[in-house]
Amino acid sequence: MNSLFPQPLTVEAFAPFGDVIETGSASSFAINDDLAQRYDDLAFVDTDDEGGRPNISIFVSEPRPLPVVIDMVERHPLGSQMFMPLGDHPYLVALSNGAPPFEASDFSVFLITDGRGVNYRKGLWHLPLCPLYRPGRFLVVDRGGPGDNCDEFHFPSDSRVTVELDEPR
Repeated sequence: MNSLFPQPLTVEAFAPFGDVIETGSASSFAINDDLAQRYDDLAFVDTDDEGGRPNISIFVSEPRPLPVVIDMVERHPLGSQMFMPLGDHPYLVALSNGAPPFEASDFSVFLITDGRGVNYRKGLWHLPLCPLYRPGRFLVVDRGGPGDNCDEFHFPSDSRVTVELDEPR
């Protein structure tokens, strides 16, 4: 098996794949008699293809055993997909702008530990949701509507990729 190691999540490193959902450098303005700060336009939600519409869901996902083995990736050719953790649980994302068959070097891996979310561009190959150490809950904004919006690629057993992590925090 080929091994990868995650890199820290930065806006610049993630830009080829989509958007980082964070408030740090985003523009904002006060609302509700200055009791709240509103941060707008944090991600590009792309759901219109073939009569699609925005779909808001909550996913509850079990943690993966370590080391994480990438044996399947998926993509959504008709719409973007946004994940925002509903808690402080760490999670892993593995992404590729390439096409099957994949090599380990086709993937970028990010470890997210600080509550930030991510928005995948339409058509991006990615590891399915991957919380670490304990179950994770995520607010998801993606495409609903007609059409086939999920393609999967299953790695042959001799070309699976392993993601190596430190011990639990």
